[in-house]
Amino acid sequence: MASDETLAGPLDREAAAADDDRLQLRVWLRLLTCVQLVETSIRARLRAEFDTTLPRFDVLAQLDARGSELTMGELSARLMVTSGNVTGLVDAMETEGLVARQPHPTDRRSTLIAMTPAGRDFFARMAPTHAGWIEALMAGLSRAEAARLMELLGKLKDSARAAQ
Repeated sequence: MASDETLAGPLDREAAAADDDRLQLRVWLRLLTCVQLVETSIRARLRAEFDTTLPRFDVLAQLDARGSELTMGELSARLMVTSGNVTGLVDAMETEGLVARQPHPTDRRSTLIAMTPAGRDFFARMAPTHAGWIEALMAGLSRAEAARLMELLGKLKDSARAAQ
């Protein structure tokens, strides 16, 4: 019988964990493995089809979801990265003409980030394709299973927030 390593490449964190009674740890490792597998696929597809990166897509997605500009602080909080990471990313995206900086009308310490028309067009081309990739990656779940997973992950999110 083949090992996990020969069937799926190098062992992931979940497969490397001892199969004992530490169920919560194993669930956490499975979540990490799933996120890593999905992100790896999406990163490769964004690069191949749109010559862009997942962080650039995420910035545009956050601006699109907001429907208007965001401060650098709001953007970094939504992306769950440091403001230093966002600054470099926004610098590059501004050079590419995807976003523009604007002075905040009431707070001189803040800068607003907005999508340019080119950024909106680029995101509008990527978003449906990205959604299709996610659906394909989750095709192994029925609609009812996906709804149940969403419910369970919501409970986990609430539990993690309460424990902070």
